[in-house]
Amino acid sequence: MTVSPLPAGFSTDTTGARALHVLDRAGYGAWLESQPGATRAWLAAQQFDAAPGSHALLPGEDGIAAAVLGIGDPLDPYSYAHAPGALPEGDWTPAQAPAAAEAAALQLGWGLGAYRFTRYKERGRAPARLALEGPDTEALDLLAACIRVRDLVNTPTQDMGPEQLEAVAREVATRHGATFESIVGDALLERNFPAIHAVGRASHRAPRLLKLQWGFDGDSGAHPHLVLVGKGVCFDTGGLDIKPADGMRHMKKDMGGAAHAIALAELVMARALPLRLTLLVPAVENAIGPDAYRPGEVVATRKGVSVEIDNTDAEGRVVLCDALAHAGELAPDLILDFATLTGAARIALGPDLPALFANDDALAGDWLAAGERARDPLWRMPLWRPYLRYLTSDIADIANAGSRMAGAVTAALYLERFVPEGTPWAHLDVYAWNDSARAGRPKGGEALGLRAAWAMLKARCSA
Repeated sequence: MTVSPLPAGFSTDTTGARALHVLDRAGYGAWLESQPGATRAWLAAQQFDAAPGSHALLPGEDGIAAAVLGIGDPLDPYSYAHAPGALPEGDWTPAQAPAAAEAAALQLGWGLGAYRFTRYKERGRAPARLALEGPDTEALDLLAACIRVRDLVNTPTQDMGPEQLEAVAREVATRHGATFESIVGDALLERNFPAIHAVGRASHRAPRLLKLQWGFDGDSGAHPHLVLVGKGVCFDTGGLDIKPADGMRHMKKDMGGAAHAIALAELVMARALPLRLTLLVPAVENAIGPDAYRPGEVVATRKGVSVEIDNTDAEGRVVLCDALAHAGELAPDLILDFATLTGAARIALGPDLPALFANDDALAGDWLAAGERARDPLWRMPLWRPYLRYLTSDIADIANAGSRMAGAVTAALYLERFVPEGTPWAHLDVYAWNDSARAGRPKGGEALGLRAAWAMLKARCSA
C-alpha cells in the first residue's frame, strides 16, 4: 500500500506546535465556559462565535499561544480549508483529538486549503502547517489524488498535450507495477480506433489511446474488473465549428475527465483495492488545420456505428465512443467514464454539482450515497431515451449532436450507444474547474466527483 508523501501544509513533528481548538457553533458555548475569564473576555471583545470559516487567535505571554477555528459540518473537508491561509505560519496541532472520520476530513480539507499551483509562479506566504504524529494515510492518498487532478488541469496545453498526458500515465503505471500501452497516430487506424484518429488528426501532436492495466496477476482473477475511461482532449478549439474567445479561454481543462480517471486509477493502485483495473484515455487535441474533420462528414467507429458529424465541437463523445467500445470488449464488471462533456450540464446544475448518468439504478444509488457520505455530492440526470430523436441522422447510424434541447442528456445517450447492453456503466459530466476562489478552492482545476467515486468503489469492494 503506497502512502503519499506529506504535501504542503503538513508536519509530523508536534514539538512546539501551537494548540488549535476546532469547534462548531453547537459546541462552542460549552468549550467557552471551560476557559479562563481572560480568554472569554478576549473572544467576546472580538464577537467570535465559531461561525463556519472563522478563526480567532489567543494571546499568550510570548505572543500567540493558540487559536480557535470555527467550522460547519465536521465531516466536510471544506469546513477546515480556510485554516492554512488564515492562521499564522508555523505548526498547529488539534487541542482535542478528533474522531477518525473528522480527523480524515480535517487532513483532507487542510491539504486542499494549502494547495497552490506553483509551476510558473511562486506562492506567497507559506501555509500554516497541520502537525500530526500519525496522519491518516488514506486521507493523504486521497488528497494526493485531488492534487493530481488540479495540477493536470491547471497545466497549460503547451506542457500538457497528448504526449505529456501519456508521460504522466506511463509514470503512474511504472510506479505501481502496471502494464502500459500507447497507440499513437496512424496506428489508431491500424488498430481500429478511427473516431479517436478523426478528431485528433489535424493537430501537430499525434492523437493516441492510453491503456493501463493492473491487478491481473496471481490470484486476482476473482476480483471484479473495473474500467475507467477519461476524456483527454488536451485543448479544444471547437475544431472548424470554432469556439468564441471566451469559450476557448479555459479549454486546457478539457482533459479534466482524463485527469479524474488517471487520479482515481492511481488511488485504486495506491490503496491496493481488490480490483482488476483498466484505464483508457483517448488523448487528442481538437485543432484546426487542413486535415481537420469537418461538419457533415461521416466518421467510422470501433463499434461499427457510423457517426455523422453535426458539430466538430462535440468531439469529446466522438473520442470516448471508441474507448467505450473497447472497454466493452474487455467484458468488465463495471465501466465508469469521466468527461468535461457539455456546457448544458453546467447550465442545468452549475459548476459545483457534477451530472451523473447511469444505466444501472443500484450503481447510481451507490455513487449518490457515497457522495453524500464524502460530502462530494452529485445529481443524477435521466437517460431519457425518447431524446435519441435529437441524434437522428439521414445518412449515418447516429449524429454526434443535434438540437440544443437536453444537451447533457443527448450526449450521455450517445455514449450509451457504445456500451454493451447489460454492462453496468456510469458517466460523470464534470466541470473540472472553479471559476472563483473560495477557501480550499483556488481558481482553476477542480476534482469534484472524485472523492465520491473513491468512496463508492471502496464500499463496493468491502460489501
